[in-house]
Amino acid sequence: MVFGFLRKKKNNRLIVDRQYDLLTTVARAPSLYLALGVPDTVMGRFEALALVLILYFRRTRQSQQGGQEVAQEIVDAFFQDVDHSIRELGIGDQGVPKRMKKFAAMFYGRLESYAAALDARDRDRLAEALRRNIYPEAGDKAPDLEGLAAWMFTTDDDLTTRPEEEVISGRLAIKAPEEILR
Repeated sequence: MVFGFLRKKKNNRLIVDRQYDLLTTVARAPSLYLALGVPDTVMGRFEALALVLILYFRRTRQSQQGGQEVAQEIVDAFFQDVDHSIRELGIGDQGVPKRMKKFAAMFYGRLESYAAALDARDRDRLAEALRRNIYPEAGDKAPDLEGLAAWMFTTDDDLTTRPEEEVISGRLAIKAPEEILR
């Protein structure tokens, strides 16, 4: 019984690692930065990964229990990455929890606002939410993020058609913008 649990845990780790690698690869796609307006900065990379994870979580919310377990472990891996990055930037142990709370609030706020726009099929609302979050201090001078919103809508639609097997096996690949917006 114990060995079965350990084997399942090791198998889950492989699935989570494979899925997280697929997600981070898309978040690093040059087209997000060069063509769709995400700034190539530390915060821009956070935003890109948040976008990809939000799309992934929207797909996994309709999954069976196995897919939802993998999604929860993906959340954990994401916040472990954020913690590690904060520490690499030189933030001391005492400052990390405060910053982690801030990043968690940012992530879940984005999840809520982007999901609401996607659910309402409101591309303008999504583009405005993206501008507000990705360029918080630019105001009216923020670049147009209609292309990024279009990619998110197309990707969200594509993910709803993907089989459950891809989710529970950690093989749910999200297409990079250049594969979709040609």
